[in-house]
Amino acid sequence: MMGTDQLQYDGRNRVSNFWIPTGGISKKPVDGEIEDANDLLIRGGFLRQAYSGVFHLLPLGLRVQDKLERLIDKHMRALGASKVSLSSISSQELWEKSGRLSENSEVFRFHDRKEARFLLAPTHEEEITTLVGGLTTSYKNLPLRLYQISRKYRDEPRPRQGLLRGREFIMKDLYTFDYSVSEALKTYQAVKHAYTQLFDELKVPYLVAAADSGNMGGSLSHEYHFVSPKGEDRVISCSNCDHVYNEELADGKTHGHHEPERSNTVGFQTEESPSEGGPTISTGMWTAVSHDKNTLLRGWYPKFSMQDGAAEPVERHVNSHAVKAIASAAGVDLDLSVENPTEKWIAHVKTRSASGKPRVLDLYDSQVRVYKRPPLSDLLQQAGCTAEEVEYSMLDQFPGSSHKLSLVRVHDGDKCSQCAEGSLTSNPAVELGHTFHLGTRYSDVLQASVSVNPSLIDGASPADVKSGKEQIVPMQMGCHGIGVSRMVSAVANRLVDAKGLNWPRAIAPYEVVVVPGKGLDAVAEQVYDSLASPPSGSSAQVDTLLDDRDKGMGWKLGDADLIGYPVIVVVGNGWKKSQTLEVQCRRLGIKEDISLDRLPGFVEELLSQL
Repeated sequence: MMGTDQLQYDGRNRVSNFWIPTGGISKKPVDGEIEDANDLLIRGGFLRQAYSGVFHLLPLGLRVQDKLERLIDKHMRALGASKVSLSSISSQELWEKSGRLSENSEVFRFHDRKEARFLLAPTHEEEITTLVGGLTTSYKNLPLRLYQISRKYRDEPRPRQGLLRGREFIMKDLYTFDYSVSEALKTYQAVKHAYTQLFDELKVPYLVAAADSGNMGGSLSHEYHFVSPKGEDRVISCSNCDHVYNEELADGKTHGHHEPERSNTVGFQTEESPSEGGPTISTGMWTAVSHDKNTLLRGWYPKFSMQDGAAEPVERHVNSHAVKAIASAAGVDLDLSVENPTEKWIAHVKTRSASGKPRVLDLYDSQVRVYKRPPLSDLLQQAGCTAEEVEYSMLDQFPGSSHKLSLVRVHDGDKCSQCAEGSLTSNPAVELGHTFHLGTRYSDVLQASVSVNPSLIDGASPADVKSGKEQIVPMQMGCHGIGVSRMVSAVANRLVDAKGLNWPRAIAPYEVVVVPGKGLDAVAEQVYDSLASPPSGSSAQVDTLLDDRDKGMGWKLGDADLIGYPVIVVVGNGWKKSQTLEVQCRRLGIKEDISLDRLPGFVEELLSQL
C-alpha cells in the first residue's frame, strides 16, 4: 500500500500515482527473440482482452491513443475539417436503402423494445449522408468536411492479432461533400496531402498504394500501409517508378509494354497438365466454384516460370482477386470461401437440382498453352454425367477485351508493367488508412442534393449555362478513414525489438522516463524538472515520467525497455561519481553520459529524430 505522503500530487508525473500493471522482466524472451507486439502491449500494461476481439485500454494505452487522436485532430484542422460525433446506433432500414445490409453483413444487429431494427455502426456513410442531406441545400455551403473519432463495431467472425482485427475499434472517419467531380477531386488531393503530413510526423516508414474500393463504392481509392509480417494485405511496389498498388487491384488482364510469350514457360510436366499438343510446360490447376455451385471454374496457370536473367524458374501462385475479376466479367459469381470446390460442384451435379446445365469454365493464363478440351473424364465420371450434359467453355482472353489473362501473383523480381525498367517487390502490409472518392454512391440513393449554378456543373450544356437556372445535383462525396486502435498495434509491431516496445515520439505514452537509483530521489526530481519545466529560452517542455517505485534499478530499466519510452534518463552511479546522467535511446543506439545542464538540449535533439 502507498502511504498518504506518496499520494500527494506535486505536479510531477510519477509512476507511483499512475496505474501501470506490467509484468516486469520475468518473461523476457531468450536469446534475443522478438516477442509478439500484442503480447508486449498486454505485458507492458497498455491493454487487456475482455472478450474475443474486445479490449480494455489501460492508462498507458489510453495515453498512446489520446496522443494519436490529437495528432489526427491537428491535421484535420489544417484541412479545414470540423469535428462531429455521430451515434454508434444506426438504422437497419437506412443500410438497406444503401444496399449494404445483407444476411452475410458483419454487423451487430438488435431490436429495441418496440421491435425497431437497429445495428451498431461499423462505419457512418449512411448516417452522415442523411444528416448533411437534410441540412445542406445550396452549393454555396460547400465544400464541407466533417470528421469524427469514435468507436465502431464489426461482428468479425475470426478476431485475431489483437487490435489489428477486432470486433470493437476506434476509427477516424472524414466525410467530404462537394458540388462537382472536379471540386471533389481537389478535395481528394488535399486529403491525401494531409494524410501524408500526418504519417510523416510519425516518422515510421509507410507506403501509399492504389487500392480497390470494395463495397464502399467509388472509382478512386488509396491505402496507407506499414510493411509488416502481420499484414493481411499484399502491397506491390516498383524499384524504379512510383507504381505502388494493393494486390487486390489485380484485374486478371496482362498489362505493360510487352505481353508475356507463351514460350517463356519452363518445360516440366505435371500430373495435372494436359498432355496433348506442343512443348510440355509446368502447368497447375486452381479451382473455385460459384455461389450457386452450378459452375466449376478451373484456372490453368504456370507453376514455374522464368524471369529475365534468372538461372532458375520461380514458383507461381494464383491471385484469387484476378480470377474473381475474370469470372465476374464472364457472368460467374465465385465463392472463394469454399475449401473443396470440385467436391461441392460434383455433389451439386449429382442432385440434378440445377436449373440449366452444370457448367465448367476453364481459364488460361497467358503463359500456358491453351488446350481445346483438357481432360474431363474423371470429373464427369465422379459427377455421374456425360460431356453432353455439361456446358463447357474456355477463356484465354478477358471478356470483351484483347487482353490475355494473368492469373498469377506478382513474384519478387518481376518486371514493372508501368515503366518496364524496375523490378517489383511484394510485401505483406497492415492497412492503417484508406481514402475513397465515393462520387454519388450514397448521395443518390439517400437523396443528398444541392442546387448548383449550371456554369459550375461539369459538362453542363451551353443552353443550361445560358439560362442561369440553378439545377439540383447529388453531392460528390469522399470518405477517408484512419484505424486509430489498429495504428496503435501496427506501430508497436513495426518498431518492436528484442527488448520490448519502442514508440515514436508523436504517440509515446511519455517521451522520457527518469529512473533513479536508491537514495537519489531528490536528484531525480531535479532532472525531471529540468525536462518537464525548462527555464525560459530553453528547449520545449518534454512529456516526462518519474519512476519512483521502490524497485531495483535493473528491474525498472527492464520495465522501461518493455514499455518502450523513446528516451531513458538514468540517475545512478554516474551521478554519484561525476554528477553525470546516463541517457539511453534504443532506436538511435545512444547510451551517453551527460551533465544536468546539457540534458534538456541533448534530449530534445534525440526526440527530434524520433
